[in-house]
Order: sequence, then C-alpha cells, then structure tokens
Amino acid sequence: MLHVRMDEQLKAQATAALDAIGLSASDAVRLLFHRIVADQAFPLELKVPNAETRAAMEEIAQMKADGREPFPTAEAMFASLERGE
Repeated sequence: MLHVRMDEQLKAQATAALDAIGLSASDAVRLLFHRIVADQAFPLELKVPNAETRAAMEEIAQMKADGREPFPTAEAMFASLERGE
C-alpha cells in the first residue's frame, strides 16, 4: 500500500483529468511505477530551475503569502503581460 500526501485541490484537479481519460488515481500511480521499472528512469524530464524560473517561483510564493492570487485566468495573465505589468 502506498500513501501519498498532497493538496486537496491538486488531487481533485488531477482526479478529474484522469477520470476524463478513464483512469483512477491508483491506475495512474501503477502506470507511473511500471514506466519507472521498464525504463529505469523517471518518465518526465526533471531539471533544476534556472535563476529566472526560481525568481518567478519566489514571486508566486510571496504573492500567495500576501494573500494575492496571481491571476484568476490565463487571459488575465496575458492581458497583464501585454500591458507590461
């Protein structure tokens, strides 16, 4: 048995996405582990974030700590970028 701790919102979003493709969370974890065994590697490319990415991650963490949502939608984010904010 495997127990995994994660944010409830993340779990709900992932479960909904998996449901849409006909998989349960358990199915997804089993598939992940099968790929790890078959490939002897993690099936996603993992990289250390560069300085720009780390700065963006820190900015988002600060926004969350301040109680500010970064952007409610992708459209709002792109509009902000176009305005140069």
